[in-house]
Amino acid sequence: MTPQAPRIQGHCDERFAAVRAAFERNFEERGELGAGVTVLAGGEPVVDLWAGWADGARTRPWERETLVNVWSTTKGPTALCAHLLIDRGLLDPDAPVAAYWPEFAAAGKESVLVRHLLAHRAGLAGLREPHSVEQLYDWELTTSRLAATEPWWEPGTRSGYHPITYGFLVGEVVRRVTGLLPGAFLHREVTGPLGIDFTIGLPEKEAARCAELVHPRVPLTAEQTAAFGRMEPVALAALGNPATGAAEANTAAWRAAELPAANGHGTARAVAALYGIVAGRGRLGEHRVLSPETVELVREGQGACRDLVLGAGFAHDTETGLGLWLSGANGSYGPNPRAVGHDGFGGSCGLADPEAGISMGYVMNRMGPHIADDPRKMALIDALYSAL
Repeated sequence: MTPQAPRIQGHCDERFAAVRAAFERNFEERGELGAGVTVLAGGEPVVDLWAGWADGARTRPWERETLVNVWSTTKGPTALCAHLLIDRGLLDPDAPVAAYWPEFAAAGKESVLVRHLLAHRAGLAGLREPHSVEQLYDWELTTSRLAATEPWWEPGTRSGYHPITYGFLVGEVVRRVTGLLPGAFLHREVTGPLGIDFTIGLPEKEAARCAELVHPRVPLTAEQTAAFGRMEPVALAALGNPATGAAEANTAAWRAAELPAANGHGTARAVAALYGIVAGRGRLGEHRVLSPETVELVREGQGACRDLVLGAGFAHDTETGLGLWLSGANGSYGPNPRAVGHDGFGGSCGLADPEAGISMGYVMNRMGPHIADDPRKMALIDALYSAL
């Protein structure tokens, strides 16, 4: 290890030494600042490592219990809320959204199905009217605007990633069925009973152990800049109305808000546990959370296509299940095409592979410039599967 690389802490079974080596190289070669990675096999931790700094000034070490905003890796736990309701017969994925949220039927959306929300196929990837970051913190305003707006494309026909609106759309359905916002429902049903250190939003009492997000230090490549230039209006609305980044996510207002697509806070251990429910075919250790049939619904492919929002940033088609992305032929979550996961803006990810019985959580605070498949994440996944 180079003198500049931080000391890796935690434990790693000898069988998974390649994961530790890849984690070390992320600090030595890939600009990592502070991070954690956890791998569960059969629900048991075989890798649980952390290292680096929790702030850009390098005054606070990254500790075992350091929390960080994981951006869209939050979407997995939010989808889990919906699948809990599906599993209990309280929500039908093939029912119209308007059956639970009557106002949603406006502007030609009466035939949009719950499965379209879960699979980024509702046509509501972004709002059409200007919407500020501060307005995102107003749940009623944001959901009412989504209910009133018309889709950008014919719902159900294509996927178009819903980076921020996903949490409000799925979350409002959860609220209409349960009376609780997704953060409270997730805590009541899963993270509280199972002791999983993950919240949607961040309680003020936990602020002292939250890492500071840091903008990427690597500028966009010419290819990435050109990809942004080719974006369609729907992609610009999805990714830039409003624009969000580390500066917003480090504020007390962002952390206190309910943003079920983007402001989950947790440790790598917590992310691995939540995605481990899918890896365990509905079980995490001794606890049954979902039926195996519902887990299969989570990864029921909705058709591969060039995503209308992310397509300019990929050279290949992608495919979602009902809430998570399939690894597919490009191997975003390893060589099993039916493994699933979700990336977070800047690099974090959760992975679940029921066939291998493994899950992984990777969290970090120095954000990278990649839309998905950050090189640090891919190095860890490649190392994990080499160990298998």
